[in-house]
Amino acid sequence: MKLGLVRHGVTSWNIAGRIQGATDIPLSAEGERQALLLADRLRREPATWDGIVCSDLMRARRTGELIAERLELPLVSDVLLRERSFGEAEGTTEDERVARWGADWRGRVPGQESDAQVRTRGLAFVEAFTARHPGESWLVVTHGSFLAQLLQALDSGVDDSRIANLSLTIVEREDAGWVPTLHNCTAHLR
Repeated sequence: MKLGLVRHGVTSWNIAGRIQGATDIPLSAEGERQALLLADRLRREPATWDGIVCSDLMRARRTGELIAERLELPLVSDVLLRERSFGEAEGTTEDERVARWGADWRGRVPGQESDAQVRTRGLAFVEAFTARHPGESWLVVTHGSFLAQLLQALDSGVDDSRIANLSLTIVEREDAGWVPTLHNCTAHLR
């Protein structure tokens, strides 16, 4: 089993530095261009993909649609791939969060989903999806904070501090674990 983990393309809130979380923000024109650049890269590479599964939030879904259309792949969505809910912090900038909750705001924002909750949800997705698609290779289009927590939950050993928009990370199942073969790659955006 191989998973190609893709963070959605850039949105207007990404550009403005606003945290999105579960707020359903559309993909920007630049984000659409980025998705097509990744699709073109994947079309040129020898690896083949069986399909694309994406978050149901419109920024990830649109990213997935553009790639699926270009590569002529089936597209399905899964609510388990949604971004972490950041509660009351959604829509705020870093400066606004620090002013309201302090420098360690991540642990203080009311209503946000914890790291443990996101990891549990991410592992539930991986276990269920890989059971339904054994031996296949799928692109998974989702969100930055979700991907960082998923990579930790998979014990991948990669740096998860900043997952770039429209980056590609590939993990492959080996025995009981997941091994990264590519991480946070944005070569297609240059």
